[in-house]
Amino acid sequence: MRVLLAGGAGYIGTHIAVALIDAGHEAVLLDDLSNTTAVAADRVTRITGTPVPLVVGDAADDAIVEAAFDEHGPFDAIVHLAAFKAVGESTRKPLEYYSNNLDTTFALARVGVARGIRSFVFSSTGTVYSDPADLPFTEESTTSIELSNPYSKSKRINEVVLADLARVHPALNVTVLRYFNPVGAHESGLIGEDPTGIPNNLMPFVSRVAVGTLDEIGVFGDDYETPDGTGLRDYIHVVDLAEGHVVALEQAQPGYAVYNLGTGRPVSVLELIAAFERAAGRELPVRILPRRPGDVAATYCDPGKAARDLGWTARLTIDDACRDSWNWQSKNPQGYATA
Repeated sequence: MRVLLAGGAGYIGTHIAVALIDAGHEAVLLDDLSNTTAVAADRVTRITGTPVPLVVGDAADDAIVEAAFDEHGPFDAIVHLAAFKAVGESTRKPLEYYSNNLDTTFALARVGVARGIRSFVFSSTGTVYSDPADLPFTEESTTSIELSNPYSKSKRINEVVLADLARVHPALNVTVLRYFNPVGAHESGLIGEDPTGIPNNLMPFVSRVAVGTLDEIGVFGDDYETPDGTGLRDYIHVVDLAEGHVVALEQAQPGYAVYNLGTGRPVSVLELIAAFERAAGRELPVRILPRRPGDVAATYCDPGKAARDLGWTARLTIDDACRDSWNWQSKNPQGYATA
């Protein structure tokens, strides 16, 4: 199988590329490098021993997508990861988020369908679920367009668009994968999460405190109704997440399908920090801060549908994720800029 990974030089895309190649498939990366670097693509080649083409360009531009097909196709499938993803930023830049996150889908789908792809896999999010009382979230839990931020709204709108696409192209497989909280890195330490500026997510923030580029870990709220008072989240190792994409592609059937990709085992903020301290071999400075507006006490999924339909389950733990994140960050203290 030959797969075009849109947003493929990013954190999740590089891990999917490695997983595809390890499974005997081919990967081509399409990325505008606005949130990553060509070094990441080079590292995929180093890990796999296989040249991995990188097309530099905007996945929202039909001409760029056409050029990728012309130069490196035909493709059997597209995996769409080319989205802006910072929740807080999306509230400040709604037009940019709606434009990018929808226009990339339109261009990739238009070109892909015209060029005869068999599968379209979309990177969605567990934040499309709108009723916290539904925990653990299943694929049938309540979703809504009336969500708290443009990032989540754009993902849900894309799901609706793609369901309609599958309806009018019955031979096409469209698979929506709702991620929970990706963490960790490849065991080689060559690829990992390298956010621009101050990280928005907990694990890379903890990693940077551990390596000394940030001063302390801010914990937003310790008075939730949870076992230790801090928020509970479903942290999935990025390697498990990547393998979920490979299985979804290999098991693809015509029609529209939605799957949660998570562990179903919520971990608190303090539990993650403790696991990272074990990996790094030292205590890390922590400061308790007020709750952030919009944060909820807990969010986690029931991943049973992926197990039943695809034979996929997460196999790696939070300790594995912290070990691999520390291996990545300690070898690359400035991220890919270390290279």
